[in-house]
Amino acid sequence: MTQRKLIGVLTPSSNTALEPLTSAMVSAVPGVSAHFSRFTVTEISMRDASMNQFDDSKILEAARLLADACVDVICWSGTSASWLGFEKDEILCARITEATGIPATTSVLALNELLAAQGARTMGLISPYVEDVQRRIIANYARIGIDCVAERHLDLTVNFSFSEVAPDTLRRMLREVARQQPDAMTVMCTNLHGAQLVEEMERELGIPIYDSVATVVWKALKVIGVDMRSVKGWGSLFGPKA
Repeated sequence: MTQRKLIGVLTPSSNTALEPLTSAMVSAVPGVSAHFSRFTVTEISMRDASMNQFDDSKILEAARLLADACVDVICWSGTSASWLGFEKDEILCARITEATGIPATTSVLALNELLAAQGARTMGLISPYVEDVQRRIIANYARIGIDCVAERHLDLTVNFSFSEVAPDTLRRMLREVARQQPDAMTVMCTNLHGAQLVEEMERELGIPIYDSVATVVWKALKVIGVDMRSVKGWGSLFGPKA
């Protein structure tokens, strides 16, 4: 039998960006494929109805479906812990592993690992979110010693609409944030088409850019122990120093 490595990805139901991006990233890695399970997420705001979308019980149900496919790692490709609190993802990963016996990770925990490894103390934040969500993200990073020195957001709440943001809008936001010369920048949302812009914009701006779709792919590949050198065209994240 062919030795395969299977990455399970938990996906917001209204997300149309992360699945093709994730599959494209891993397509060049021999024997690796990505497989997806959805749960309901349609709105991002600080309203109770929005916050309740990320109840662990709903996510665990989707994770158990991925376990049926005998995946080697389960990834939450979402950024909710950036405003709900990083401990939410830590608890979620523990519960997924307890329920399935499969290691788990998330976009945000992977991002935080990368920022810590880089020694980043300042960050630039790009998101489609509304002001109060953006403020919560900035406050959570301040608590772990990372100062958001520049940010841009689009004041959108409908999750599907994030995927319709034009690439040139993201380029403009990155250029504006880069003026403050942060140690790193992040595209914080897995329903933006930002990952494919990273290599181009890193060359232009000279600053590491961590897209939240890419961060969880990076961590998943690390967990399953495959060589990431074949992942090319997606920025410095997958380079030899990552």
